[in-house]
Amino acid sequence: MTVTNPAIPRHARHVNPAFVRLLGMLGYGRVFTRARDVWLWDDQERQYLDFLAGFGSVNLGHNHPRLVARLQRFLAEEALHFCHVGLTEHAALLGEALCKRLDPPLEVVLLASSGGEAVEAGMKLARAATRRSAFVFCEGGFHGTSFGTLSVMGAERMRKPFEPLLAGCHRVPFGDLEALERVLRREKVAAFVVEPMLAEGGVVLPPPGYLKDAQALCRKHGALLVLDEVQTGLGRLGRRFAYQGQGFVPDVLVLAKALSGGAVPVSAAVTSSEIHERAYGSMDRFDLHSTTFGGNALACTAAMETLDILEEEGLAANAAARGAELLEGLRKRLAGHPLVRDIRGEGLLVGVELGPTESGLLNRLVPGLVEQVSEKVFGQWAALRLLEEGIVCQPASHRWDVLRLEPPLTVKPAQIEQVVDAMARILGNYTGLVPLLRDVVARVGEQRRREGAFR
Repeated sequence: MTVTNPAIPRHARHVNPAFVRLLGMLGYGRVFTRARDVWLWDDQERQYLDFLAGFGSVNLGHNHPRLVARLQRFLAEEALHFCHVGLTEHAALLGEALCKRLDPPLEVVLLASSGGEAVEAGMKLARAATRRSAFVFCEGGFHGTSFGTLSVMGAERMRKPFEPLLAGCHRVPFGDLEALERVLRREKVAAFVVEPMLAEGGVVLPPPGYLKDAQALCRKHGALLVLDEVQTGLGRLGRRFAYQGQGFVPDVLVLAKALSGGAVPVSAAVTSSEIHERAYGSMDRFDLHSTTFGGNALACTAAMETLDILEEEGLAANAAARGAELLEGLRKRLAGHPLVRDIRGEGLLVGVELGPTESGLLNRLVPGLVEQVSEKVFGQWAALRLLEEGIVCQPASHRWDVLRLEPPLTVKPAQIEQVVDAMARILGNYTGLVPLLRDVVARVGEQRRREGAFR
């Protein structure tokens, strides 16, 4: 007799009913209960290798013992957690520790709790400093789900239910400098908000020199460049920050996710003294941007310890080495596969684009069905098969045909090999996809009909 974990009906009733239904339709009926380093366990004590890492939040691995010990000591120190009428020591220490690892002129930090909040801070900073209102963003970009960040969201599905959003937000193709300059020339742009690579947009890398040239165009036309490194920062791409080594320094750098150590929410927008002074450098403007939880002592302590662990354990270098092994292994084992369109990435953010290649084999097996569902099903099918093999991963949220592999930066060579072997084995038996295609289409269609009956 199967016993349902009580968390499932509670979540369905009180948190997100549609999410629970979707998990059931796709076959993800797991309740994860504990974690350590690269491993997860569910309520049935089944063990899984984590190749999602909280969408890039867990660069240190889960519950890093040094971070846990530091937070335990901190909680016994009787620190002042929130102080809004004076200076806060922990925020000052984190600001210094973070800026020591960045490049001039980045030296002033706006602290918050989430990546979306930090992007909002960057957008507000740009408007206040430039006295302009427009923004430019990229197709496929993901910067958060608040009203401001949705205004620079690259996915129509996530924008449309909340429109009208901020006016004056202009979309351009990622990597297209000519399109960017056309908007910069035409509009009074406060900032170009961009990621170093599209993570949720399908693990897409820009052309070489794109970000450096984009910043030059922004400066030519009086705009700032806000670089969203929420997923790519803090070692994920094999170096501390994605912009480093690219020949430029952004006007505003946004960090979150991994800054938390996977433990306490914390984020930051970092800028120059000159830009901050223009935006907030007077007595009647100093408090125009603030957040209750930004700079709280617990979050700052977690972030400072995280920065030290990343550096002292050489996790960026490990990301570079293990990422190269992952790319090489996948490309070697999946070369010429009729379901693999591309394998791309950098460091430990790798995407496998799935779908029928020119051979058209699946189109012959299920005529007319493949193109209908390929962008919605292939990645989920592969993720589910990997889950059955004890490996947790997910497709990119804007591109369900791109399976994203994004483990903690503590991952070992043997674990990379385990995932490469599993991918080759699963994709070697892709005929099992045919009944799943038919089943998922039927179930999703039925669920949508039911939902439509209640609208």
